[in-house]
Amino acid sequence: MSELLSRHRAVMPSWLPLYYESPLEITSGKGARVTDADGNTYLDFFTGIVTNMLGYDVAEVREAVERQIARGVVHTSTLYLIRNQVELAEKIARLSGIPDAKVFFTNSGTEANETALLLATYARGSDEVLAMRGSYHGRSFGTVAVTGNRAWKNSSLSPLNVHYLHGTDHAAPAFRGMSDQEYVEACVADLRDVLDTTAPNVACLIAEPVQGVGGFAMPPDGLYAAYKEVLDEHGILFVSDEVQTGWGRTGTSFFGIGNHGVIPDAMTFAKGLGNGFAVGGVVARGDLMDRLGALGVATFGGNPVSMAAAGATLDYVLEHDLQGNARRQGALVLEGLKALTSLPSVKDVRGRGLMFAVEMVDPATGAPSPSLAGKVLEATRERGLLVGKGGVHGNVLRMAPPLTLSREEAAEGRDALLDAVRVVDSEA
Repeated sequence: MSELLSRHRAVMPSWLPLYYESPLEITSGKGARVTDADGNTYLDFFTGIVTNMLGYDVAEVREAVERQIARGVVHTSTLYLIRNQVELAEKIARLSGIPDAKVFFTNSGTEANETALLLATYARGSDEVLAMRGSYHGRSFGTVAVTGNRAWKNSSLSPLNVHYLHGTDHAAPAFRGMSDQEYVEACVADLRDVLDTTAPNVACLIAEPVQGVGGFAMPPDGLYAAYKEVLDEHGILFVSDEVQTGWGRTGTSFFGIGNHGVIPDAMTFAKGLGNGFAVGGVVARGDLMDRLGALGVATFGGNPVSMAAAGATLDYVLEHDLQGNARRQGALVLEGLKALTSLPSVKDVRGRGLMFAVEMVDPATGAPSPSLAGKVLEATRERGLLVGKGGVHGNVLRMAPPLTLSREEAAEGRDALLDAVRVVDSEA
C-alpha cells in the first residue's frame, strides 16, 4: 500500500470509493492525456467523471482564470453585480430554448438539483415528485431522496414523497419483447396509473436524458415527450437533469433532452461547464425562478473565477463545434465497440455521442457481473486507458472522453477497450 493511500484511508470516509487495486494519483495533464505520480501516461476516457469537458491545460480557460485572479478578486458574493456571471447567464438562457429563462448558479450538480426541486415544490405547493428508476441526482438529503439507484441511496428518510417511473428498463422481463413504441406506451400507461392511484398532486418529474451513474442507460427517443403530454394535462413541471448530458456531449442535441423534442420547465447543469472548476446551476422559466417567496444566495455559486472558466469553456465549445465533434468521434467509437456484443460476457453496448458504455454479465448465467467490469477497468489501465464504472449493479463500463477528442485518439481508446474486454471475456 502506498504512503498516500494509507494517509487517505486514515482521514477520508470509508464510503468514498477509489478506482483500481492500486489507486493512482494524477499529477499532470495535457489535452486528452494525464500522467500519474509514477510517470505513467494515460488516455483519459472518463475526464474526472464527465467533468474535464475540454481536456486538460486548455489555454483559453487557463488564461481567462488567470486574468480574473490577476485583478485581485476571486470572490465578492452575489450581493454585488458580477459582470461575467450576467454574461454567462445570458448565453445559457438563450441556448436553453426555455421561454423568458433566468439562471441561478451553484457550486455543483447536487446543489443545482436541490434548487430545482425547491422551485418545483414551492410553485406547486406539493412534496410529491416523480423520478426515474436507475437515476442519480446527487448526494444531499433531497437529491438522495429522488435517486433511484440503491448503490448510492444512503437513507430511506426523505423530505419528499417520491414515485419512480419506468423508462430505462426496456430489457426487464415485463418489457423485453416490446418494440420501442410499445414500451413507450406501456411506460405512459404506468405514469397515468401512478397519477390516478398514488400521486394526486405532483410537483414535478426530474429525469436525466441519459442516466450517468446508472451506466448511461437511456430511454427510447420520444419517451419524455410522451411523458410531458401527460404532465402538462396535470400542470406538473418537468426538470431535465443535464449535469452529464449538457453542452453538446450527446452529439445530436446541445442539451440531452433535445433528443426527445422537449423543452422542459427547468434544466440543471454542472460538471463539464467549468472544465474542472466548480460550477453548477439551474436555468428555468422566469416566472418559475422568480416565484420563491424568501431570499436566497449562493455564497460561492457564480463566483468570478468559476464564471471566467465557465464562460471560456462554453465559448470554446461553440466556436469549435464540439457538439459536431462528439457526434463524429462517438460514432467512430461506438461502431467499433458493437463487435463486443458477440461476446458471452457482454450484454449490451450503448451510447450517444461521446457517452458510451459496455455492460458486463456472467457468461454462464447472464447475471450482472461487477467483478468482470472491475477486471476490465484494470485491463484498460494496463493498456494506458482510463474508463469509468457504473450501472445499478456496478457492472457497466462507462466512457465520456473530452469533447475535443481527435479521430486518432478515439480510435486508440476504442482499440484499447476492445482488447481489454476480449481478454477479460476469454479468461471468464
